[in-house]
Amino acid sequence: MELKVINDVGCYNSHPMPQRGYCVALSVAGSDSSAGAGIQADLKTFSALGVYGATAITAVTAQNTQGVFAIEALSPKIVYDQIVRVAEDLDPAAIKIGMLANAEVAEAVADALALISRPIILDPVMVSSSGHRLLSVEAQEVVVRRLLPISELVTPNIPEMAALTGMPLRSEDEKLLAAKSLIDLGARAVLLKGGHEEGNFKTDLLYRPSCGGVESLSFTTPTVNTKNIHGTGCTLSAAIAAFRALGYPLAEALREAKSYIAQAIAAGADVVVGHGHGPVNHLFNPRKLESYVKQEL
Repeated sequence: MELKVINDVGCYNSHPMPQRGYCVALSVAGSDSSAGAGIQADLKTFSALGVYGATAITAVTAQNTQGVFAIEALSPKIVYDQIVRVAEDLDPAAIKIGMLANAEVAEAVADALALISRPIILDPVMVSSSGHRLLSVEAQEVVVRRLLPISELVTPNIPEMAALTGMPLRSEDEKLLAAKSLIDLGARAVLLKGGHEEGNFKTDLLYRPSCGGVESLSFTTPTVNTKNIHGTGCTLSAAIAAFRALGYPLAEALREAKSYIAQAIAAGADVVVGHGHGPVNHLFNPRKLESYVKQEL
């Protein structure tokens, strides 16, 4: 069976008779055995926001709240096949890319997604919060060369942005120059996450091309004093994908996703899970998984 090319944005089905279905989002990412990040966090996020989640697992990790202890990447073929089989049957309305592990897996993901025209949220997961490298240097090149240009949004944190661009990020001007460099490489929009910065507020900056230049839009939330921040980046990118799957425009999807992650962090701030950096509370106020009437194209 060949994969049909999927286009447009939103949930639909081309069946001639009216049917009911769920909005589907696909996560292409690694598995976290402690379930605070990766595929497990993405599924919790999709479910919490009323979206049906599907997955393509790229790697299995042995980790907990204290760190990553082992990684085993899956074969490129099984990664490719997971994406293709989900896409041809479930028609995901948006796709999130997380941990890719190595260059061969990254190439397989790029090959599979080249067949699918859907909003792609690229979270360039490179180093775990405990300092474990999650993306090889060779895979980083594939991400920049093949996945950046087909993604609607890339969501690096400050260390990831510095690694992707090789540029310092000490000032607003340097952040803008770094964002321009990614846009010059094919990025359509860049969300620079500010979670690593100090202060009473955390500000994420959205950069997009505009009239020959680059415009920026800021999203600021109060800093929550907690060590339970495991999987925040995965959760944010998954939430953006979920809201895009539901049909929200990108800027609105970002606002809603930022609100969701801020509340999830606050809701889990004083809860003890494990002995290290615990997870956020993904399910602090879950939405019902709503069905809708599918429309013929």
